[in-house]
Amino acid sequence: MSNSDNPRSRAETLRMLRNSLDEMSGSHVTLIGDIMLDRFHHGFANNLNSRAPVPVLKIFRTDESPGAAAHIARGLTSMGLDIDFYSFVGDDREGEIVKKMLSDDGISTDGIETIDDHNTLVKIRFYGSRESLLDNPQILLQADRGPINQAPDEISHLLCDKANSSLSNSCALVISDYDKGSINVEGASLLISTARKNKIPVIVDPKLTGLEISRGATAVLVERRGMELMRRRLECDDSISAAKELISTYEWDALVVLGGIDGITLYQSNSEVLHYPCNSPSPKQQIGLHDAASTALALALGHGHSMEDAALLVTAACDCILTAEASQTFVDRKTLGTWLDELTWQMQISDR
Repeated sequence: MSNSDNPRSRAETLRMLRNSLDEMSGSHVTLIGDIMLDRFHHGFANNLNSRAPVPVLKIFRTDESPGAAAHIARGLTSMGLDIDFYSFVGDDREGEIVKKMLSDDGISTDGIETIDDHNTLVKIRFYGSRESLLDNPQILLQADRGPINQAPDEISHLLCDKANSSLSNSCALVISDYDKGSINVEGASLLISTARKNKIPVIVDPKLTGLEISRGATAVLVERRGMELMRRRLECDDSISAAKELISTYEWDALVVLGGIDGITLYQSNSEVLHYPCNSPSPKQQIGLHDAASTALALALGHGHSMEDAALLVTAACDCILTAEASQTFVDRKTLGTWLDELTWQMQISDR
């Protein structure tokens, strides 16, 4: 069912969310999850290799950015929130880069452990365009450099114990899992149980192969493609029945499906299905959608907004990511606030 609020009602909600951004400074969020370094190579692909049908990329710029849970940390901090961030990196150049960039943003790295003889996860993306012919670059290749060995179990126990101790001062708990060892099922269960006892909303972005980590969460994030895979796995006729089964099985309050240019779909156990269309005027890319959505959910749910209003803020945050450059993918307060103002104005104009 489509979310067909009238324009005035939607405009009022957007205005309320926009105003609330200015009232969130000083709130505290606990964040635990895996870190990666995103590296973007940009260049011109004017020629093909003489020995293979592949483009030769002439690189003119390289950008690096902390990714995964570190993206969320940067987004939450830009909103004026204080965060306790628990994760780990390897004892390599990439790990040092991540910690320095986070420190430069004013984010404490005290909760980030360094593992000896361990590589930090790096995602390397190559973007190319034809010089003087194509303005919009396209991704040509992604290369992942991951750790040789899984992080030791004691790292997860240490991080989860520290995160659990910080929950008493938090308005929200965010778990970002890439199955790299920052959090396991036992640790997640402890954190979610503590949070729920203290009426703290829990936002989880899980791997599809590790949904048990999200059991009992307030809101869980998946992409539309992942939702379709789960529907097939469950042998359900449609996404609605699959969502209901997942919500019941894992005791979630809500499931938020990220559709990119197709918007956001919100499933809840005892409510109608709501769809929030994408309002991005010119979508370019989608790197960072999950992190922006996690940030928006923590903002809204952590400050007492309804799940429906939180999903609307998720949609706005994802719009900002879809229109961003690939190497500038964490949603910040200024960008989100400006976009909420624009959407509110559009709704008011359409109501005249």
